[in-house]
Amino acid sequence: MPQSNVLPLWGNDKTMNLNSLILTNIQSSPYFKNDLFQLKTYHEVIDEIYYKVQHLEPWEKGSRNTGGQTGMCGGVRGVGAGGIVSTAYCLLYKLFTLKLTRKQVNGLLQHGDSPYIRGLGFMYIRYTQPPADLWEWYEPYIDDDEELDVKAGTGCMMTVGEMLRSFLGKIEWFSTLFPRIPVPIQKDLEGKLASRPLLRKRTAPAEEEEQEEETAEHIPDEEVSWGEAERRSRARRSRSSSREATKPASRTSSPAQKKRTDFERDLERERDRQRREKERPRSRSSDRPRERQQRSRSREKQKRSKSQDKQSPSKTTRDRKDRRRSRSRERKRSRSRDRRRSRSRDKKHSRSQERDGGRRESDKRRSRSRERKHRSGSRDKDRKERSGSKDHKERSSSKHKDGHRDISRKEAKKQRKDRESKDRERHKERKRSRSRSKDRSHKHGKGDGKRNAHHGSDNDVEEGQIDESVQNSS
Repeated sequence: MPQSNVLPLWGNDKTMNLNSLILTNIQSSPYFKNDLFQLKTYHEVIDEIYYKVQHLEPWEKGSRNTGGQTGMCGGVRGVGAGGIVSTAYCLLYKLFTLKLTRKQVNGLLQHGDSPYIRGLGFMYIRYTQPPADLWEWYEPYIDDDEELDVKAGTGCMMTVGEMLRSFLGKIEWFSTLFPRIPVPIQKDLEGKLASRPLLRKRTAPAEEEEQEEETAEHIPDEEVSWGEAERRSRARRSRSSSREATKPASRTSSPAQKKRTDFERDLERERDRQRREKERPRSRSSDRPRERQQRSRSREKQKRSKSQDKQSPSKTTRDRKDRRRSRSRERKRSRSRDRRRSRSRDKKHSRSQERDGGRRESDKRRSRSRERKHRSGSRDKDRKERSGSKDHKERSSSKHKDGHRDISRKEAKKQRKDRESKDRERHKERKRSRSRSKDRSHKHGKGDGKRNAHHGSDNDVEEGQIDESVQNSS
């Protein structure tokens, strides 16, 4: 059945399975928000790739420093050390936002204007397609020999086939990671890649010679010996002579050129021989003074040991005494040091105790002053309470006295009223008696009148006494 033009996405349909640090840098970059936002069609994005993309690395050159980072904070993980995200990855995410069809992806892979357009197409497949379908996409281009520089700042030229092999065989891509491939699928891909060995371009024989001359072989230190450089130079010369013998005679070659080449070879041989002769005696001369110094040191040691053996017993006893004295001095010094340290410790301890005692005394004084204040406060409260109770008693007693006085005044008033009423009654009775006596006097005569007058004078005296007593009482 023919395949549909709709290209399904694998994994996260929002992040394109990109590293979170790269994705956040893409979404926050002004290039993606301002410039790429204006591009709305597939062909406009391809033109932008043609003019702007110069490598396929996720970060621009020199914008991200991963020196000294290891483990999860290393450059591969992309954690904790962001930089300026590259235009290639911004345009890759822009292609993801366009939701490319199968036909458009094939157009990217087969585009002939720029190898970077093809590279972004292969990276789009690596990020968005299921691992089981990767071989189906990459297999027709696994031996493609078109070259491109994938590193920022140039310096990493590789063919499209080599790039696809790294996509399938490795999860790392510079300072980021591709989506993981399951182990069974990974083993299947490795087997398929092993069955398809990498085909490299054949270089010209002149280029091969230059490369062999430039690349010097490393000789381990254990295998180095005298005359190694001469052997290597002879081997190179034999190879070059065999190649020249196999080469066909060129039409432009002349006897003058041959003479020049022979003369140059002779010069090189003579220079090599002179260098060897100079290097050998230099190395030996540099080793000789070291050997002499070692021998002189060993001789001095032997002489010292012999002189010590030949010393007299008096000297040995002196040495012993000196040693004992030095030991005793060291002991005395150590003891004096210990005493000084103990004294300093005692002084410190006594000072700390004095400080603690002073603090305790001050605390006691403070507590005493607080207790005194508390006692004085309680005494003042008791005094106030007592004075208040006394005032209350005095007030109550004064009130009681005032009430008693009021009662006595009322009783006195009543008594006065009673007395006045009695006096008035007596006065009325006297008047009545006077009126009766007058009537009798008219009847009985003058003698009775004289008696009544004497009696009336007595009554007047009594009335005056009564009036004086009422005034005094009031």
